[in-house]
Amino acid sequence: MKIYHQEPVEANVIPEVGDYLTARYHLTDGAPTRITVGRGAKWTPLACKEVYGKAVKMAVELGYKSCVFDLTAAAELGFAGLCAAAEGICGGSYQKKFCLTDQIEADMDFYADGSGWDAADLENAWELARSIMMVRNLVNCPSNLLHPETFAQKLTAMGKDLPVETRVYTRQELADKGMDALLYVGDSSGNPPALAVLRYTGAPESNQRLGLVGKGVTVDSGGYSLKHGNLDGIKGDMAGGAAVAATVHALASVGAKVNVTAVIPACENRISRESGLPGDVISSFSGKTIEVLNTDAEGRLILADALTWAIEEEGCTKLLDIATLTGAMWAMLGFVTTGVMANDDEFYHHLEAASEISGERFWRMPAFPEYEKLIESDLADVRNTSKDGCGSITAGLFLKKFTQDLPWLHLDIAGTADNKGIVWEHQVPGATGTAVSTLFHMACHMEQL
Repeated sequence: MKIYHQEPVEANVIPEVGDYLTARYHLTDGAPTRITVGRGAKWTPLACKEVYGKAVKMAVELGYKSCVFDLTAAAELGFAGLCAAAEGICGGSYQKKFCLTDQIEADMDFYADGSGWDAADLENAWELARSIMMVRNLVNCPSNLLHPETFAQKLTAMGKDLPVETRVYTRQELADKGMDALLYVGDSSGNPPALAVLRYTGAPESNQRLGLVGKGVTVDSGGYSLKHGNLDGIKGDMAGGAAVAATVHALASVGAKVNVTAVIPACENRISRESGLPGDVISSFSGKTIEVLNTDAEGRLILADALTWAIEEEGCTKLLDIATLTGAMWAMLGFVTTGVMANDDEFYHHLEAASEISGERFWRMPAFPEYEKLIESDLADVRNTSKDGCGSITAGLFLKKFTQDLPWLHLDIAGTADNKGIVWEHQVPGATGTAVSTLFHMACHMEQL
């Protein structure tokens, strides 16, 4: 975003968004259209994000190609406000155009003006917004153009020209390591599985490392437990993997003082002669055995191996996994709220604090030990589906068994990763890039964790 100064010559009022918005277009002669936003009675990062999102949407509808945004109101909220404004501007103007070469970005030039903000902070806020748009691009990408190895390569490419170590592990390397649960799912496809790892060390003096584990299923047919109904969403089951890689990109771009590793198991869940069957018993990288009762509950299988990898291969001391994991979560919380499970109250409170900055919404699910009885197996250490309901809770408790009692958070973004309609003004239909902003702000305060 460039800085521009021009006095307005005429103004048009933009309709209000809830209790938030007082904004005007200043139509300038031969110069970018200037947009001034004044804070409403409720001025939070979410309100700020909504205001700038609505403003830019109307600019797009009116056909403007070049806009100056007055960021004075956003600056009242400090760096959080600049991040919110940047996300609102990028998110509201996002165009889901597509060609066979790559995503096409919105045809609009953005400029910044106003007072009370620092150019370096704005640049960092812009990097966060760009990272979120990277997630949208990947999740919106057709699955025939995003095979597991291609996806893994695109994720590691996010570390290019940044102080990020990256590695893509091939199917043979995974087999040599004993990543049996990941291979059990991934070998159902002619497109082999892969594992993408991005390591950023912004605090080399610290022995703490946050492990971000994201589900990367680029096609999810459900396997032999075939999905039924509308299959439009089977290409976006890699939103969690895209989110954690983008978080590392954002943290490295701003030089955050944190050590973080993203681990993304990438595969397809298809039907073939090699596909697993309900009733199978398999092993995992941890050595625990798993009874597979539903092949459409594949995400937790690959995340189990990836969590173990984050601990044993990457030395992570705290864990957070994120996945479009259960339809039950969407049925309960819809497109608005991400469900969370946690085994550490303090770690969860840091997520809550970060969500106040990001404006994203989360809800903690119960994890009482009585629920664990629902995933007890007579044939293995654990079963991959519940015996009787509580699908989102038992999915999280399944993953908890692979955390080796480290502080852990589980984010189920089944509803919030993609919206069929418009929930927020800073979003458009399609992929949302959810949780990247929250994870970024939480990790930036890693020294407090």
